Amino acid sequence: MTMLLLHTCCAPCSAPIMEWLLAHGKQPLLYYFNPNIFPEAEYRKRKAECSRYAARLGIDVIDGDYDHAQWLQSVQGLEQEPERGKRCTSCFRIRLLSAAQEAEKRHIARFATTLAGSRWKDLAQIHAAGHWAAAHTPGTLFWEKNWRKDGLSERRRILLAENRFYNQTYCGCEFSIHSRTG
Repeated sequence: MTMLLLHTCCAPCSAPIMEWLLAHGKQPLLYYFNPNIFPEAEYRKRKAECSRYAARLGIDVIDGDYDHAQWLQSVQGLEQEPERGKRCTSCFRIRLLSAAQEAEKRHIARFATTLAGSRWKDLAQIHAAGHWAAAHTPGTLFWEKNWRKDGLSERRRILLAENRFYNQTYCGCEFSIHSRTG
């Protein structure tokens, strides 16, 4: 099996992708790095759900550092940006650069992200951030995959119901919470 470092955001988005990868001869190593998620209790809940399902499939999870204060500094000045705006670009770059660096450290040539499975995210924005991260991390390649195809959106819905995954209603950052609640 080919090893792939998979940046993961939550169980609902990750579960069908993990299954697909295993079924297609790829061994994912999950990298849970989401310093954007707020509050920390939300971060822990999402991580626990994702880790629980990964363990069921025999997939290892690397826990990236949770440093929300550093993330806030990195997006400073972008707080008022709309969803899918410059703040999201910055956030994706932060997370995918960390994933690329983790892949390089572990001598894994390719990395991908489950963010590309969310219908709420701009796929072109995610792919651009992934390629940017790979360009800044020698020896890595970003695997540009549309995880919304090949029946994965439907499989997501099924796994969500079967496993009773916690299904959040916002991307994770406090700015997204505010935009949802008005």
